[in-house]
Amino acid sequence: MTSSIAYRIPGRARDLGELVVRRVLPAGHHQSVGPFLFFDHMGPVEFASGQGIDVRPHPHIGLATVTYLFEGAIRHHDSLGNDQEIIPGDVNWMTAGRGIVHAERTPAAQRAKGWRLHGIQTWVALPLADEECAPAFAHHPAASLPLIQGDGYQLRVIAGRAFGQEAPVKISSPTLYVAAEMTAGAQFTLEPEYPQQAVYVASGSVTVDGEALELGVLAVLQPDVAVRIVASEAAQVMLLGGAPIDGPRSIWWNFVASRPELIETAKQNWRQQLFDPVPGDPEWIPLPEV
Repeated sequence: MTSSIAYRIPGRARDLGELVVRRVLPAGHHQSVGPFLFFDHMGPVEFASGQGIDVRPHPHIGLATVTYLFEGAIRHHDSLGNDQEIIPGDVNWMTAGRGIVHAERTPAAQRAKGWRLHGIQTWVALPLADEECAPAFAHHPAASLPLIQGDGYQLRVIAGRAFGQEAPVKISSPTLYVAAEMTAGAQFTLEPEYPQQAVYVASGSVTVDGEALELGVLAVLQPDVAVRIVASEAAQVMLLGGAPIDGPRSIWWNFVASRPELIETAKQNWRQQLFDPVPGDPEWIPLPEV
């Protein structure tokens, strides 16, 4: 019997200082799935009262960053002047384009008490025509996103179109991005709407056409195949994919580009602090030496 799973990518632990994440993409010669070329699974992690994350201002080019939380809260503050707290179910979509700077910190009210953080951060490659576009930021509260409910499951469409619903998030290429919450025994079918599709287990475990898929593993699916996803226990699952990237991308630190000279220019501009700063936040992360 042919497997519906083309290959699996297990998350690898990466210590970011304040927390350890599971980094799923990029992975070796598997750079992307659809437009997604970076995928970090944060937590779940417990913070004591007074503790939190403080990711100082840092730059991006050539991508869109997407934050989605299951638990906790993060305050986003960027060089365009946006200052936005994100909570579970919301979407923060930041388009870096030719260049943006942002900081991510724990909100003061959250930091004042013990709390948990659990979520997903991804980078989406911008099409060649848009990689040097003007930077932008959009926040979409959970109530604005389509929610499909079935027997023991709910599917929140984070970006793009899926299950007959379309999210209000402005995207640059065909995109599948859905968060699924499932009780034990719940099941649904993922149709092959996009050339590249994958399933990631953020908590619990599921089967994909009868094959077990464990926590922290991304299953990239065979093309043109509908799959049945069944929760072996209560589970949180991410569905992602879309159209393939229109050409290879280079990734260096927080920079993504189709041409190396764009990354070299971004390096020089950050060294010389030529990016617009985050208002009211004088800190910054130095350019790596390697």
